[in-house]
Amino acid sequence: MSNFISRRSFLQSAGAVAGGVLFAPAIIGRAEAATKLTVASLFGDDKPETKIWFRIRDIVEAKLPGQFHFNIVKDGALGGEKEVAEGIRLGSIQASQSTVSWLTSWVPELQILDLPFLFRDAAHVRKVVDGDVGKDLKQKLLAQDFVALDYINYGARHLLAKEEIVRAEQLQGKRIRVIQSPLHTKLWSAFGATPIGIPITETYNALATGVADAMDLTKSAYAGFKLYEVVPYLTETGHIWASGVVYFSTGFWNGLNDEQKVVFQAAASEGAAYFNQLIVEDEAVSVAKAAEKGGHVAQPQDRAEWEKGAKGVWESFAGTVGGLDRIEAIRAVA
Repeated sequence: MSNFISRRSFLQSAGAVAGGVLFAPAIIGRAEAATKLTVASLFGDDKPETKIWFRIRDIVEAKLPGQFHFNIVKDGALGGEKEVAEGIRLGSIQASQSTVSWLTSWVPELQILDLPFLFRDAAHVRKVVDGDVGKDLKQKLLAQDFVALDYINYGARHLLAKEEIVRAEQLQGKRIRVIQSPLHTKLWSAFGATPIGIPITETYNALATGVADAMDLTKSAYAGFKLYEVVPYLTETGHIWASGVVYFSTGFWNGLNDEQKVVFQAAASEGAAYFNQLIVEDEAVSVAKAAEKGGHVAQPQDRAEWEKGAKGVWESFAGTVGGLDRIEAIRAVA
């Protein structure tokens, strides 16, 4: 009896092992079927820059179950926007979102979306990027290995400073942190400030240690980086509407089949709309949070002087972005 039980147990075990071996390739095959993509975000779970990717991930998973695994790396762990853009081009990062400012090194024509005091509001920006200008810029991005599926709006950029600055002449002699972009450098130089190019991830320390006295940023990012602790005065200049893109690496995109591309395009567009909605909500929360921590909001005085200083930027960059006629046509969009 003992030998029979042992033999039966052995056969059952062997059968289980054999079955497992036969079944294992199917399990392994399913696991390996998920294409991994690394996604970079500058912020944590609570900010729109990360929530957009949760939404895109969930849409893709619902329509293409088990085909993709999103590795969403948060809190700027993969670097600032410049480093992420370089990673996208190299293919070490497959997806992210970026302000267009950081992509102008590769596509200078994007600076048309950064021209100061050109856009009235978010709806004006959206009409422009949904039209021929937006389509043209997407093609130029593609030529530089950036697959931009849709545009996003980070909100208007405002002036942040250690002391209240409401008149343009108060910028004279100030050291201002800028995006490493010729347009942003030209803008603040026009007001007599000294622009200093500093990555966003290093900005807090630069302001805290006196390397810079001021900067400009959106309200959402102002609170996201806790900058109210070092530059507590926000002046609502709204000088630039910070447009951005949801974008992917060409290597990843070219590896998708037609069905997958359709799904990712739809997911990116829905994600972009969701992001824009979140930004509006987050701005109100961000301003309230900054106020609780000692932040102050002021209105610019003599707005005509602010706009006059910025007009020189239009003239300087007209040749790069398609001419003054194109700029004026964008301003006139109803």
